[in-house]
Parts: sequence; C-alpha cells; structure tokens
Amino acid sequence: MKIKITALGGLNERGKNMYVVDIENEIYILDAGLKYPDDKMLGIDYIIPNFDYLKENQKKIKGIFITHGHDEQMGALSDILSEMPDIPIYATEFTMNLLENELVEDKVKATNLKVIEPHKTIKFKKATVFPISLTHSIPGTVGYVINTADGAIVYTGNFVFDQKMLGPYKTDIGKLAYVGKQGVLCLMSESIYAEKEGYTSPNNRIYGQVRDVLDQSEGRILFNIFDSQFYRLQELLSEINKTKRNIVILGKRLENTINDAIKNHYLDFNVKKMKGFRSLNDDNIVVLISDEREKPFSNISRIIKGYDKFVTIKEEDTVVFASPVYEGMERRATKVYDDIAKMGANLIIFSTKKYLSNHASSEDLMMMINLMNPKYYLPVIGEYRHQVENKKAALKVGMKEENILLRLNGEVTTFLNGSLVKTEQTIKVDDILVDGKNTKDINEIVIKDREMLSENGIVIVSATIEKMTKKVLSGPEVITKGFIYAKENVDLLKEAEKLSLSVIHENVTKNHVDFAKIKTGIRDKVGKYLFKETECKPMILIVMNEV
Repeated sequence: MKIKITALGGLNERGKNMYVVDIENEIYILDAGLKYPDDKMLGIDYIIPNFDYLKENQKKIKGIFITHGHDEQMGALSDILSEMPDIPIYATEFTMNLLENELVEDKVKATNLKVIEPHKTIKFKKATVFPISLTHSIPGTVGYVINTADGAIVYTGNFVFDQKMLGPYKTDIGKLAYVGKQGVLCLMSESIYAEKEGYTSPNNRIYGQVRDVLDQSEGRILFNIFDSQFYRLQELLSEINKTKRNIVILGKRLENTINDAIKNHYLDFNVKKMKGFRSLNDDNIVVLISDEREKPFSNISRIIKGYDKFVTIKEEDTVVFASPVYEGMERRATKVYDDIAKMGANLIIFSTKKYLSNHASSEDLMMMINLMNPKYYLPVIGEYRHQVENKKAALKVGMKEENILLRLNGEVTTFLNGSLVKTEQTIKVDDILVDGKNTKDINEIVIKDREMLSENGIVIVSATIEKMTKKVLSGPEVITKGFIYAKENVDLLKEAEKLSLSVIHENVTKNHVDFAKIKTGIRDKVGKYLFKETECKPMILIVMNEV
C-alpha cells in the first residue's frame, strides 16, 4: 500500500492548517484553515492555502475532516466551498453549526455537509476514519484516526490533557490507548507549545485571575475576548454567576453565539443576568466585547476612537484583555493598550506567558506519543522552530531520530508497505491573500505597492496634448498625496513640473507622441530628483490626455 502525506499549509507558520493524506489515490483532507496577516500586509483580511490541488483532484477527495471550530482549522472553507460546493465536509455537530453560520454570513451554499459523532467509524473503500474526542478550548474537538492496512495515520489537531475539562471538552484517553495498541504508522501532532516545559494544565485556566478582577474592580468592567475561546468564555461567565454583576453583550454575532451555546448546553450561565443596552452604564455591569473574524481588535478600536454609538470608555472603567494576541498582531495590540491607558481607564492584560492557551506543551506531547506509540512522527501546526522542539520531545521518549520527520509545506512524505521511502516529490503550494471578497489578484506586487503608498505617498503628473498640433495645452501639473505638504514645497513641485515638461518635449514630434517613453522618462527623471531632494521614493503616476 502506498500512502503519501503533505501539507498545503500549517508547516513553518502559525495557522492556515491543511494536511493531505493520499491512500492509494483516495485523498483525505485534514482541516482547512486561515491565518491572519501581520501589520505589513496592508489591507489584507486573511490568508488561506492555495487550493488548486483540491480542484485538480476533486474526484479523488473523500472529504475534508475538520478537528474543531477555530479559524486556523476551518477558516478557508467558505472560500473553498464557494468554488466547490459539492466537496464533502465532516465535522462534529458543534463545529458544523459554527460553519453553517459562517456560510450563511458569507452567502455560500454547500451541498455535502456531514455531521459526525466521536467514536463512530466512517467507512471508505481503502480506509476508515475514526474521530476521537480531545480537549481544546472549544467544544466538539476531535482528532482523526485514518485506519489503513499498514497501520493508522493519526492527526491530533490542537489538544491538551486537562482532567478538569469535562463534558464536550473531555479527552477519551481509553480510546487513544486502544488506537495505540492497534498500531500507528504515523502520528501528526501539533507543535505550537512544544518548547514549553511540563503540562499546559493548569496554566490554561483563568478562574483565579477573573475572580480577582471581579472582586477588586468597583466600577464597570469591559472584557475583550475571542468568541471562539469557549472554555475561557465559560470561565468568565462562571465567575460572573457567583457575583451580583450582570452582563451586556456588544455585537450581534457574539450575542447569537452565546445564546445558541447556552440553549444547546455548551455554555452554562444564568440568562437572567443578561441585560440590554440600557444597562451599559451601570456600575455592576460586565461588558463583553469580541472581534470580527478578519479584523482583530476592530470592535475595541472603534470604541476607543469614539465611533461606537452605545459605549465609550471612562476613567473609572476597567478594561480587560483575556485572550492571547495572534502572532503578527503585537504592534496593533500595543497601540490599543496604549490608547486605553491614555484614556485613564484601568488596563488589565492577562499574561500569555502565565495564562496559556489550550495547546500541547512538551509533557502533553510526550504523553500523546506514549499513548500512540507511532512508528513515525510528523510534527505539524507551528513555525519550524516549534517543529524542531516537538522533535526534541519525541527524542526524549525514545523515538528514533530517523523516524521523526520535519517537513515544509508541499514536501511529500511517502510510505510504501508500512516503511518510509525517500522521495523528492513536492506539491505546488502558495498563499491566497483575501482582501474583502477578492481572492483573485491580491499578490505580492499589490502588497508592495500598498507598502510604498503607506510609507512614501503618491505623486501624480498630468498633462494634456492637442491631438492635431501635438502642443501641450495644459500642465504638466504635479499633485501629491501623502508625500509632502504642497504649500510648503512650491519650488520642489515647480522643478518637478519643468523636468516633466522637458521629457514631454523630447518625445513629441509633429506627427507622433511616444507616450510610453514619456511615462518612463518622467518616472526616471522626476523620481531621481525627488529622491535627491527628500530621500523618499513616492509612487509616481503619469496621466497623459490627448484631445
């Protein structure tokens, strides 16, 4: 039997998880996530893997199997389903509900959504898929066991071992141990916290910190929290339940999420404590604020700038950030924190070093490896340095170095009859940069142009030429935006206009106007002059009219 494993995203990066398991030309896709851009990717909302591979092999694909309802695992599905609505999607009931809400919001139709139950086998021709309940910060999280004739391929997704997280968060350790005894060919396990010593639990719990904030704050409290961090949200609501405080939820999406979760018993909270906007200014109120999917800190930033019609931050308020900051968002987060501090409010930030997210630290990883006892180990989900640390954890529990596989996106790992085969095969991988609804032409050139505009501004040179006589009727006129203040740089602009006019005259004859040479010449001469005078390189646009 020939088995090939590769990643379309998720290796040497944070987010955008998408892994391909090809078993004798039956293809199983594990997760389909997005990642958030850093501050340099101006105007980009999010990034997803290029899924041309899925289009080219759609008939071979048995399904996309989603581990849990976080953007890093399922955020690309709307974009994929908009082009391939018939592709089968497998997820637990809670995860599927989140996906269906997103599809409605994005106006995307999907015709093949399949709700699964943990520990119920899904049968295919060449393999079976067995979902196992795992513990993460959101209900309904599962890992997937793909059983083949040569042993199991196990993908954990994100997980921790925490004995206090019960119900829809509970790990079925017995099932994990059983899978390990049946024979695991390859274990694919997350790497994000691999460098952290010990178990993640109990440092993933914030009960005590929330309790201190509620006890020690006299006025109104504003909590900024990700609506996808369900267990952290439950910790907050549980502590509020013990006090006389009530809550107001800002944002229809967050309100619907909480109401649906309470109705379906995924969140436990006294609904009598949920108040309307009229209670926003009460001293005993806790205001819950969440962020838009594509724009972290967007809602709290709107409040800071005074654009929110319901709430403004006052000096007597306490503003709490209870969720971790996405990588690449640190600068934006720091600005938000500074702006709140300048407003005089009490600012509390839960330390990401002290209060960990629900990802596997080194002891969690070693415990999973011991339970699975895999022949081969493939670290996934994380930057390359995280993958290396994950390898070190595997070495500590006795795995052979040659059986620990460090890979990059697109590199294919091949097993033949249960043994690793050396291969140079790769799959083409790339990023799709999503700006609003556009996934087609946002590329590195566009991003570079935006970066140039943000740093150096734009210069527009316009002129009009008479069609018959080839004489310059008006201009050249030089207009700047975001480059220099025109009123204080009149001489500079006049010199730029003279240079532009000289270029026009050089490329105009009685019978012909060489517009291409005019545009190239103006960019060259004016660009060099402006750089000499200002040491800036604005984008130069030339507009030539012939009338």
